[in-house]
Amino acid sequence: MPLVQIDVLHGHSVAHRRAILDGVHAALVECFKIPDHDRHQVLHEHAADNFDRPPGKSDNSTVVQILAFPGRSREAKRALFAAIVRNLQQAPGIDPCDVFIVLCEPPLDNWGIRGGQQASSLDLGFKIDV
Repeated sequence: MPLVQIDVLHGHSVAHRRAILDGVHAALVECFKIPDHDRHQVLHEHAADNFDRPPGKSDNSTVVQILAFPGRSREAKRALFAAIVRNLQQAPGIDPCDVFIVLCEPPLDNWGIRGGQQASSLDLGFKIDV
């Protein structure tokens, strides 16, 4: 059950923002094997004066932060990063160099889910060791 936070500049169309959300989610389903219905995403838009980016980055600069249960292999993570960039290049047309991804993996003890239960105490219903 990854929690995804996406940051972009304000002013993109609804279709553009939806394509980002859909592209990141599709990559998580493909590479981390999460259930398709397990979708926890927030897209934040920022005014240009609140969104600094390195020289050479365009107005399509997109920051993707993912909090996920630990346990995925290095290969699965590598595949995830590649799939996100591929999907966002296909739609809505973001240059791969404008995508910045950070994956954080807090221990299961640090997740309160399903009514505040500690994730380490639950049967999650899916594999995380992919």
